[in-house]
Amino acid sequence: MIAAVHFQNFKALRSAAVKLTPFNLVLGPNGSGKTSLIQALLRLRTLAGLPAVHASELKGQKPTGPQIEFHFSPPFQNVRVTLGCNSDELVCNLLVVDSLPGLEGQGQWAELRTKLQSIRAYLFDHYAMAAPAKLSDGAELTSNGGNLAAVLANWKEKQPAVFAELEAEFVRLMPEFSGLEFHPSAAGSVELGAKLKENGHDFIGADSLSQGTLYLLAILALAFAPNPPAVVCLEEADRGMHPRSLREVRDALYRLSYPKDAGMDRAPVQVITTTHSPYLLDQFKDHPEEIVLASKHGRAATFERLSDRADLLELMKEAHLGDLWYSGILGGVPGE
Repeated sequence: MIAAVHFQNFKALRSAAVKLTPFNLVLGPNGSGKTSLIQALLRLRTLAGLPAVHASELKGQKPTGPQIEFHFSPPFQNVRVTLGCNSDELVCNLLVVDSLPGLEGQGQWAELRTKLQSIRAYLFDHYAMAAPAKLSDGAELTSNGGNLAAVLANWKEKQPAVFAELEAEFVRLMPEFSGLEFHPSAAGSVELGAKLKENGHDFIGADSLSQGTLYLLAILALAFAPNPPAVVCLEEADRGMHPRSLREVRDALYRLSYPKDAGMDRAPVQVITTTHSPYLLDQFKDHPEEIVLASKHGRAATFERLSDRADLLELMKEAHLGDLWYSGILGGVPGE
């Protein structure tokens, strides 16, 4: 849905642009703009829910200070949105919409802003996910995954087919378990756990499950969500995962961006995920067009899509993508 983002004087992104595809793996050193990209999308979501300024109202005058400009894919290719930011605090409080004149432009913006308000970002916290959750809070997964137990328990009761599909995938990926189970907790809350395949299906509470198991469950909850957001931003998709599990992480996220490949009839979800893992990068060796390399030169950061590198195919004859990145040959590493 979001075709490109252009940054002008926003933090380290002095003059940087990134094209976005249905799936985007963003990697690079700390301070190179990965989180700034996600923050920009979240600010776009917030301001899309408020009254906007239309470009025609500015009479040719453009916002001063740092700016973030968004371009969109069809059918919204005629809409451009600019966030105007405060120079001192880098807080973006102005949203300017440039669209077709008249009712057609108004209708496009009304439809687009609804989609933009469904942008979601996640950075999972295994401590939060291990705690019981109130069933009344289980409508949608929160940004840290803290209501995972409630979300899955609600699916089991109200959307059993969805829950059964997720549970089957969980058991396939974690064969030491035979399924998921929920135990009532205090004050209308529920505790999530998994049943061991051996020892009579013993219940293992979420507080005794590994970090990687909880993170995997949260990613599956995103991948199998019956009504997913239009855009999903996931920081550190490899967090807590063994390198051998990263192909499954990739495939679960692909389920969002490429639903037809998973036999689903719904709109694709645009995924933007970050990583510091060369092992996860290796899972995308056949799809360099999905990789965005963030680099920092001095105090300025830039984005580059890996498929635009003319030397990439030649380099890949000599080493794996992860090795090329880790060694610094591709760039996008600390201390460039």
